[in-house]
Amino acid sequence: MLISFSASILVSVLVIASMLRMVRCLPLDHPNHRSLHHRPTPRTGGVGIMLGVACGWALSWPAALMSTLGLALMLSALSLLDDARGLPVWLRFSLQIVAASLLITGSQPNLPGGIEGAVFAVLALVWMTNLFNFMDGADGLAGGMALFGFSFYALAAWQAGAYAFVTATGSVAAAAGGFLLFNFDPARIFMGDTGSIPLGFLAAGLGLIGWENSLWPLAFPVLVFSPFIVDASITLIKRLLRGQKLWQAHREHYFQRLILLGFGHRVIALAEYALMLACGLSAMLLLKSSSGLQLAVTVAWLFFYALIAIKIDRAWSKLGLGVASD
Repeated sequence: MLISFSASILVSVLVIASMLRMVRCLPLDHPNHRSLHHRPTPRTGGVGIMLGVACGWALSWPAALMSTLGLALMLSALSLLDDARGLPVWLRFSLQIVAASLLITGSQPNLPGGIEGAVFAVLALVWMTNLFNFMDGADGLAGGMALFGFSFYALAAWQAGAYAFVTATGSVAAAAGGFLLFNFDPARIFMGDTGSIPLGFLAAGLGLIGWENSLWPLAFPVLVFSPFIVDASITLIKRLLRGQKLWQAHREHYFQRLILLGFGHRVIALAEYALMLACGLSAMLLLKSSSGLQLAVTVAWLFFYALIAIKIDRAWSKLGLGVASD
């Protein structure tokens, strides 16, 4: 187990360090009016993350999960092509739906709810896959969510005695930790779609598989990744209601507004880490709790998120920053 974790972080660090020695050959993310960075930055750091994950899984070989890794690597490879040359939106979504459908039909044939349950699960997988990508917009943020989120998956699996699952999820967290050494403010490299798309897919897929195998209640993965789920979902629902394009880059997420309000990348990343830690610890309390307590904790977090959202909306309105048009 420790060998897999060590290999994942080592490969991630070595690959990204090597990539930074040939920056001129890498696709760059150039600053524009919708971004929060001020200098061209390479955006394919996800290559290091996913190679680190693959190495950790290859050493431990969690056989029941290897098809999930294969789908994640397929999405990563296609996203690398998107980072380098760009792919049509319809093609990216189609491939994500195919990957989600293969996971549901292959790994989760007994999902409750019949056809309707399977369709809902595919949509949830695609939503989470893109949600992680949408939230990859500040130094240290998406890498931190991967580090905290998959670490709590590993801790919960360890409590359940599912050691193959511990190694798999812990390897993802370790690879993300290696990436953070280069992505924490000031970022020297971004993970790009190459990293964010497969990480979102793994967050949703492993969360669903863990639930199906009775490692945790369904509320557990939702609460662990709620800092991303809530921000992205509220923001994109607002854009949908205004008739704006969901897939178009913007600066309306709550973490983006806080940075534009003057808090800076580092402060927001550390505040989000504190939030991720609190969400993960409270999710751990749900592992052996009654459904009533699970509902109470979920409602309490929703109330907290609503208060924070209202406070940020009011601060944003007072400054008259308004909403960026497409």
